[in-house]
Amino acid sequence: MTVNNLWYKQAVIYELNVRGFYDANSDGVGDLAGVTAKLDYLQHLGVDLIWLLPIMKSPLRDGGYDVMDMQDINPNFGTLDDFVTLVKETHRRGMRIMVELIPNHTSDQHPWFQASHDPSHPEHEKYKDYYIWSDTDQMFSQARIIFLDYEKSNWTFDPIRGQYYWHRFFHHQPDLNYDNPEVQRAMLRTVQFWIDLGVDAIRVDAPPYLFEREGGSSENLPESHAYYKRLRSFVEAYSPEIMLLAEANQWPEETIKYFGEGDEFHMNFHFPLMPRLFMALAKSDRTPIDKILARTPELNKSCQWGIFLRNHDELTLEMVTEDERKFMWDFYAPEPEMRLNLGIRRRLAPLLDNDQRKIRLMHSLLLSFMGSPVLYYGDEIGMGDNIKLRDRDGVRTPMQWDDSINGGFSDVEPQKLRIPVIDNEVYGYQKVNVKAQLADPSSLLNWLKIMIVIRKQHSVFGEGTLTLCSPKKKSILAYVRENELEKILVINNFSSKPQKISFEEMGIDDVELQDVLNLYQPVILEGRELELEAYGFRWLKVGPF
Repeated sequence: MTVNNLWYKQAVIYELNVRGFYDANSDGVGDLAGVTAKLDYLQHLGVDLIWLLPIMKSPLRDGGYDVMDMQDINPNFGTLDDFVTLVKETHRRGMRIMVELIPNHTSDQHPWFQASHDPSHPEHEKYKDYYIWSDTDQMFSQARIIFLDYEKSNWTFDPIRGQYYWHRFFHHQPDLNYDNPEVQRAMLRTVQFWIDLGVDAIRVDAPPYLFEREGGSSENLPESHAYYKRLRSFVEAYSPEIMLLAEANQWPEETIKYFGEGDEFHMNFHFPLMPRLFMALAKSDRTPIDKILARTPELNKSCQWGIFLRNHDELTLEMVTEDERKFMWDFYAPEPEMRLNLGIRRRLAPLLDNDQRKIRLMHSLLLSFMGSPVLYYGDEIGMGDNIKLRDRDGVRTPMQWDDSINGGFSDVEPQKLRIPVIDNEVYGYQKVNVKAQLADPSSLLNWLKIMIVIRKQHSVFGEGTLTLCSPKKKSILAYVRENELEKILVINNFSSKPQKISFEEMGIDDVELQDVLNLYQPVILEGRELELEAYGFRWLKVGPF
């Protein structure tokens, strides 16, 4: 594979849940060997980087984000040898692998915590300060409680040690103490371990919360940024082609700090953008997108946004106003079971009423907007969700490969599946599956494959500038992507009705236009106007050619 340290700027990322992707050993749980078995599918789809949800050893009380050994594989998923095989086979196909690093906390089953909380443990003295302990639950009182549905405090009393321990998330996930230099070094050794196994990228979970200080929210502290600069420096010296991706769910003015001066993270998700894409669609009004982009700073040339429509968590509504959150809940999640924490636990297709026009419009945005796009497994075929399942399992159901038992995910008896496959009239595996869509030239899957091919033909989508146009009709979101090679105008219609758009008011002069999505056919205009169908979109290359 050719070395290109900016490879991530052109990457199409595919996020998958290993235990829900494919069961290769017939035990009812997806595994690493199952991912390896489906690499040809991912290659054919056009994937560049495969993002694996947590695969480290874990009691799985929080989907693997509760780690009990940072340098071993969850035995449900296989072995370290299975992982090495997956990496090798992924690289052989010209793709890359990204794994999760959870630096903020561990499981309470981690040997470090077991030693820390028990004064009689033979290694208590070594690990007693690996976590944050207090005689009271009053410290850091201004820090918000993130999982309000489950936790009433960020402190939990431990009767064995006789003190409270600090946790920003679930009570069974105690936070590590980064004021302890040994903890800092242990995390760097973990990063080195996974790089040695051949990974190409590391997604860093929950980066705003490493340190705690009195008198504020204990988020985005200078100490945290200092540690991430140290992490980046370590990675640059050890393996400079590795990409670090931050999961900082913050407002743009805070998020931008996680790039540093090009010396912290290479990539960060633009979380505030995501709900505003759905808000704009619901209101047929691009204004929410205009406003958040006005708050979005320019990036260093080596840095990149990561954008997505949906992922493994709820559609988070943390970075919206209370009125906006109420509107989004009322519009997209009218039933209480559809809501979780401060968000909506629905997959893409159900969110969009399974309307293929809306689904394709949103993918047009995903593939042509700023940054590197992330596809969530199953969304490429329009999979549904199961709001009856606990917590986030509803959007992590098994991949639907065909119409055989369990959707081709596993050949065990259905009752032995850890999470049941979707089985209903609209989204059931009998109807919605990879095999059926591969055989249908007009399917969402085949359309998306073509869209990814077209995106890859134009470097402007990964590295070009983005300039908003401002047509009078608020239902139209238009922007120009431009680099030294080409200029492409993208127009999206959020309205349920056809709309006419004037090129003059978008600042596009009397130039030639070619339809990028239609084999570069010349665009025929009537009086310098273009009509878009309901929820329609166009990618137009701007001449001269």
